Formats: sequence, C-alpha cells, structure tokens
Amino acid sequence: MGYRYQQLESWLLQGIREHRWQAGERLPSIRELCRQKALSKATVMHALQRLEAMGVVEARPKSGYFVTSLPVPIKAPVVQARIAAPRPVTVSDLLQDIMRRSAAFDLLPMPQAGELPASLVTLNRSIGRALRRQKGNDYQYYDEPAGEPALREQIAQHALRRGWPVTPDQLCITSGCQHALFLALMACCERGDVVAVESPGFYGVLQLLEQLGLQGVEVPASCEQGMNMDALEDVLQRWPVRACIVSPAFSTPGGALMPEASRRRLLALASRHDLAVIEDDIYADTAFSDMPDPLKALDGEDRVILCSSFSKALSRDLRLGWIAGARWHARILHLKLVTQLASSRYLQQGVADYMADGSYATHLRRQRLQLRDQRDRLLRELNSWSVDLRVSRPEGGLAVWLELPEQVDTLSLYHHALEQGVVVTPGPLFSITGQYRNCLRMSFAHPWRSERLGALARLRALTGCGD
Repeated sequence: MGYRYQQLESWLLQGIREHRWQAGERLPSIRELCRQKALSKATVMHALQRLEAMGVVEARPKSGYFVTSLPVPIKAPVVQARIAAPRPVTVSDLLQDIMRRSAAFDLLPMPQAGELPASLVTLNRSIGRALRRQKGNDYQYYDEPAGEPALREQIAQHALRRGWPVTPDQLCITSGCQHALFLALMACCERGDVVAVESPGFYGVLQLLEQLGLQGVEVPASCEQGMNMDALEDVLQRWPVRACIVSPAFSTPGGALMPEASRRRLLALASRHDLAVIEDDIYADTAFSDMPDPLKALDGEDRVILCSSFSKALSRDLRLGWIAGARWHARILHLKLVTQLASSRYLQQGVADYMADGSYATHLRRQRLQLRDQRDRLLRELNSWSVDLRVSRPEGGLAVWLELPEQVDTLSLYHHALEQGVVVTPGPLFSITGQYRNCLRMSFAHPWRSERLGALARLRALTGCGD
C-alpha cells in the first residue's frame, strides 16, 4: 500500500487525471483533506508538495493548492534485471577514472568553486576546539578499538530518535561506510562465498566483493520499493547465499525506500536460510521528510549488521563511519585493529561535540530542504527531455536513476560526454553482469547553477533526447 502520503498523492493524482478537479480549480483545503482522510497536516502537506514538484499543482499564497495543466508525467524506470548464477566480480576501470575526476556525484569534473556552508564552518570549529583541548601526551596514545565513547554515545542517541535503541558498546567507529561494509563482509564471509546484492546496486559493494574473492548474485531492485523479495526467495532456494547486502533507505542508484512488509519478509528469509544481512544505511539522514527507521530496528535475531557514515549527509571528506556488528561484533573489533588500528581521537571528539550541541540536527533540517529543491529542479529539467525518458523520484539520497532510450549506450556516452566537459556515471557500473547499458545515475547533490545546467543541456543533446 505504501506510506500514507503516497496513498494521498495517488488519490489526488488519479482525481486530477480523471478530471474530478479541472485545470485551474482549487483542491480541497489542507484542513479538509486531514479530516476526510484522517491524516496529519504534515502528511497532507508532504503529498501536496510532491504534486507541486511534479508540476501538477501550484500553491497560491493564502488561497491553497490549484491544479495546473497536467504535464506529460515522467515514468519510473522498469528494472528487468536478469537473475544469473553467482559469479566472481570484476569492476570496470571506468570507475577509477570517474573517482580520479572527483565526479562521482557531479556532472562536472574536479571540485567547483563555492562558499563553505555555514554548517561545515561550525563543524570545523568543533574539530578545531577538540584539537586545542588535547593535553600532555594525548597525542602519544591510540583510541580504544571501538572508537571514542563520546561519539558512539551521540550516534546511539541519534539512532534512538529513529526507533533503534542501540547502546554505545554495540557500535564501532570506522573509516567511513565503505570500511564498515568491508569489515562486515570479512566478518561473516569467507573467500568463495555467495553474496546477494541489489541490481542495480552500489558499485562500492561490487569493488569489495572483487577484492575479497566473493561471488555475487544480482537480485532485481525497483526504484520505488528496493530489492524484490520474490526474486530474493528464488535466489536463496537455488544457491547457498551467505550474506545479503541491502540499502533499505534511499538505495543508490534508484533511491528506493523499502516498505516495512518487505523488510519483515527479508528478515524472515534471512532467518530461514541462516544468512547475514548487511544494511547500508548511509543515505537515511538525507531523507527529505521524516528519517525512516533502520532495518536493524526490526532485527530480533541479531543477524543484521548496520553500516553508515557522515559522508553523504555531512561531508564526503569526513572519513568517519560506524558499524553495529550484531553477533559478529567481537570479530569486527579485531578486524578493525588489523585494517585500521585506530581513528583520530580529536576528529571523533569534534564530531561528537557537533552532534551534542544540536548542530548536526540543524544541518540536516537545512539540507533536507536544499536537497529536495535540487531534486525538483533536476526533475523539471528532465521533464523537458524526450518522452522516452524514465526517471526515479527518490524521497532522499543524492541521485536519480535515468533509463534512456534503448539505442543509447552510456558506456560510449561517457567518452563523448568527457569531450564536452561532462562526466556521467554509466549504468553497467551498477551491475555485476554489465546490465543497464542505456541507464545512468545523475546526482542532485550540488546547486543547479549555470555551469551545471549547461552541462545538463550538453548531455541532453548527446543522448538525442532533445526536441
């Protein structure tokens, strides 16, 4: 059924398409919709704002929401991933080229000029104060294996507000989410084991499978609801899967938010087939409205390993993450010593202070509005492209997933786009088997200033999706 705001959005959109409300006509008031549908004001507002972002309605000050002329809707991508037998993973060198250009989340190569946001100025001050507080021989000592207690306490409090009552001693600080995923896979898998992954899914996970000598099996994942549980059950019945990696909250590249029914079924399948579930929760804090509860909050058997970091919600340059290792916690602490030894104490203390004084929560509130506006601007631009275009509409994360006309080969497009000063992230990078050649991930992490809009226009011409 989806979330309640999605149900209201669908009901209003159907009414508009069936001409229950004509172009230029006022929709029922927020108060009336709250009463009629037994919904909160926030839920109703969220549905109306989503319709406004689509260009279906417009808000008029002190008058309400009015129907606009209904545009040709952007359709969601249809994932038709093939389920192939588990196989070793080989990641294309193209990914390294994208990272070398610092363009994993940008259309433009290399960092662009711009002012540092006020929230990051505050973060830098917190870190600086922590460094100045160091006394005596502090610099001569490592932090404890699990990481700075103050930071683990703040992360635990943040998790509790999302419905997950974790304690600081259940957490371990890592060098980012990728490091956390690496520790999780090393803790619960051995070379040659089979790991189920989302398709399309995060290329960083595929890199880890390659390095650890693990086999991957792709499970189709939609842009609306994430990993398909019917397909996962089929995979589990056919092959000896040891672990499953999922991103229930705004998975990359599609931005799906997994419904609770799918989450519960996933845990039931994991219990029946005795596999570890590795939750990549890195995008949860980018939610445009309420942050979803983690899958870990439903874990009654201590088999979900949660991995996250501050890199997507706060700063890509802040290499601090965390892992809740469940039944593998002791082994993960040992593996951290082997792979990292220790984390910076003053960096951890600075981030802990930043969270404790409310600065992180303030940053998330501001970022929520900015990211939603940037997503909406991107969708409006893409709405002027060819009607053959299909685009996801995430409620969090940093990117959308584009399905271009079948004749577009995004691997070839990559090199042609570079000649025009544009960097794209081709679809095959998100697949073990090289699927999605006519797809690409496009980020809305940066403001849509003239240089990025120009890059988007050049990309449109290269794909043949112009007028």
